[in-house]
Amino acid sequence: QVQLVESGGGLVQPGGSLRLSCAASGSFFSINDMGWYRQAPEKQRELVATITSGGSTNYVDSVKGRFTISRDNAKNTVYLQMNSLKPEDTAVYYCKADGIAKYGSTWRRFDTWGQGTQVTVSS
Repeated sequence: QVQLVESGGGLVQPGGSLRLSCAASGSFFSINDMGWYRQAPEKQRELVATITSGGSTNYVDSVKGRFTISRDNAKNTVYLQMNSLKPEDTAVYYCKADGIAKYGSTWRRFDTWGQGTQVTVSS
């Protein structure tokens, strides 16, 4: 019963900014890595950025210097600040998280995706 809910997508002009949020709900023992992925039409889903529970980050080269991933462990939420957006950033953005959560009376590992949020960069 782990759910990830993304928000913050929308339509923005080239050069603009958006901030995506992803809130995880459930009974957690731990949330390890959290990340953002994206999938453009007719393309494979690709990693955008990830962040560990300790705050270490990783980015795909195409977004380095423009996007910043962060997380609030107290709120079980991960963010993606996207600046200097380009048309090629247009995609559905998905949140992903893994860790250990309670399912009924049992603690189990989870590896869960959100439902996605559309980001469109166009003039």
